[in-house]
Amino acid sequence: MLTVIAYTLAVVLDLFVMFIGARFLLAPRASAAGYGVPAKENGDSAYLTIKGSRDLMYGVLGLALLAFVSARAEAWFMLVVGIVPLFDMVIVLRHGGRRAIAFGVHFATAVTVLISAALLFAAG
Repeated sequence: MLTVIAYTLAVVLDLFVMFIGARFLLAPRASAAGYGVPAKENGDSAYLTIKGSRDLMYGVLGLALLAFVSARAEAWFMLVVGIVPLFDMVIVLRHGGRRAIAFGVHFATAVTVLISAALLFAAG
């Protein structure tokens, strides 16, 4: 049962980060507002595209590790990538974003990803 939970959570998180990446590519300004730091109306959208492609590829890499390597490899990936939402939280806080988004979205995401890593280590 632990294996099923570990794999399911990992797949859901990988798919979710792919969704976030795709959303940043398709609706960058709305996505930036949801991230916690709204983009300037006439600012350079290249940075939003970079975030979108980064997140999309994190999800693809996570699914590839799970499908073609092992749960242990995915666990290490989740452990390392779990640091990203912590940096996102700091970015939101440093740029005047709402604390509710910083902690309720980014910190909660980091905790969930780290739980996923722990479950994958236990299962694999």
